[in-house]
Amino acid sequence: MRIRARFIALLAAGGMLVTACTGGGSSTTPDGKGGPVGEKGLPRHETLYTSGTQWGPPANYNPLRNWDHATGTKGLAYETLFHFDPRKGELVPWLAESGSWTDDKTYEVTLRSGVTWSDGKPLRAQDVVFSYEVGKLEAASFHTLWDWLGKAEAVDDRTVRFTFEEARYQEWDYTLYGQPIVPEHAWGDLSDEEVLNGVNDKPVVTGAYNLRSHTQDRVVWERRDDWWGVEALDMKPAPKYIVDISNPSNEVVIGQIGQGQLDLSNNFLPGAASLIKSGKAVSYYDKPPYMLSANTAWLVPNTTRKPMDDAAFRKALAFSVDTGKIVKGVYGDLVRPADPTGLLPQWDAFVDKSLTASNGFSFDTAKARSLLKDAGYQDTDGDGMVEDRSGDKVALKLIVPSGWTDWMEAAKVVAEGAKAAGIDVTTEFPDQNALNDLRAKGDFDLLINNERQLSNTPWTYYEYMFQLPVRDQQNTVNFGRYENEEAWKLVQELGGVRTDDQAGMKEAISKIQEIQLEEMPVIPLWYNGLWSQSTTGAWTNWPSEKGDNPHAPTLWRNWLELGGFEALTGLKPAKK
Repeated sequence: MRIRARFIALLAAGGMLVTACTGGGSSTTPDGKGGPVGEKGLPRHETLYTSGTQWGPPANYNPLRNWDHATGTKGLAYETLFHFDPRKGELVPWLAESGSWTDDKTYEVTLRSGVTWSDGKPLRAQDVVFSYEVGKLEAASFHTLWDWLGKAEAVDDRTVRFTFEEARYQEWDYTLYGQPIVPEHAWGDLSDEEVLNGVNDKPVVTGAYNLRSHTQDRVVWERRDDWWGVEALDMKPAPKYIVDISNPSNEVVIGQIGQGQLDLSNNFLPGAASLIKSGKAVSYYDKPPYMLSANTAWLVPNTTRKPMDDAAFRKALAFSVDTGKIVKGVYGDLVRPADPTGLLPQWDAFVDKSLTASNGFSFDTAKARSLLKDAGYQDTDGDGMVEDRSGDKVALKLIVPSGWTDWMEAAKVVAEGAKAAGIDVTTEFPDQNALNDLRAKGDFDLLINNERQLSNTPWTYYEYMFQLPVRDQQNTVNFGRYENEEAWKLVQELGGVRTDDQAGMKEAISKIQEIQLEEMPVIPLWYNGLWSQSTTGAWTNWPSEKGDNPHAPTLWRNWLELGGFEALTGLKPAKK
């Protein structure tokens, strides 16, 4: 491919990382060797069976389509320059041996020697340059990187120099462990469409696994015994084969776990607590919430519609939500209630506690009613529901995807709380694809979303809330279409704070939180769990709070670079 300065129709991309439960896929049955039906000849003691990250037939193996590639495409097959350790808050050299700022606007990466692609050709600096320059195509998902990156150049075969027009240190670190590297020699002659949208079902990779096979309901990865990391990183993933099965129904998954047919489930299971208590499954913690926190579930109001365009109304709505009822009644304490800022527990040091004490919110129906009255929303016709300031009825719909049973029940709790405060909210459950379309176009009143995951920096959460400009299609950020130039400027300033400047980060984040808590562009509800239920019949030493394998036990998209891959290296075959 040649990077050309021409316009390409914007891909109808997006789609949220699914962490609620859905249906889809097909059920599986034992193959006589203790595992689900799969490719014949895979020894059970060498094969890891997983589910919960793929929600239908695997679409592609293209790591640049970062919203729908098959589980493991990035992380098992394609790799990034660094990983990120969320426990230590540090970048971990991966394909890169090292990286550093040589001045305020220049960053240099030195690649490891001896890294080869699966076709035997060496990894070169030119591969890194090519991979980043794909972003110059307007339809690339990381096109905005080139708003502030000026040039990427290969100084020699192992050195890449990035020169910036504007240094955004927080965002750059996020890119270093998030951007996959692809081989120029295999991709360079492809068309732009093939690069951005191709299936790539014969991938040439640097990672520890090759694609062995795939069917409508699964992907089979096979370990590369010549993977460069065995020597350079002194680590080797334990499973020779990883079989990721398209997520079937909750009932099938629970049955598979109970019978030891599934080793790792990475989706929400309503019965997870019972499985863990009974010893049929293990998780990160041995008591509630059992799971690490992965992302924040937000109530997102469409701020272009009345009365959601009024911060006072949004604040009243926030006070009406009984999050405790969701945490206990819907999830059975598998999740934690969110802080008013929505920042994950791993980012607690960046929460301005004085601001949350003075400007935060909690469930308080009387307070919600009082705020509504003070802001001019009153029940003038006596039906128990407030009208807006013009006397028109307020009737709002809250949408979540059909089949996401936990979110559907949570949405009902939100609607009940709103009605108790005098806000008429009803629920509606469209198909996920239909919801994604409505969300992207801004054709909704209220929705629940958890788009952003744990990362190296809270900057990713604030970019999600405040990114401007608002476009006709909002595929990944600012679904509520909230416009605040001051807040967005502060987010950009946060991006320019060096990642080792904790004091500078706290100062910048406090200013953002002041606007956030005053304006409530989104309403934090609960922290979604890093859903991980494992069985010990075939594999042991699963990640846990107390064990010697402390990494994140998940194959979710982007989490393999946050410790998920390292977790695989800590597994041990169960004793026969």
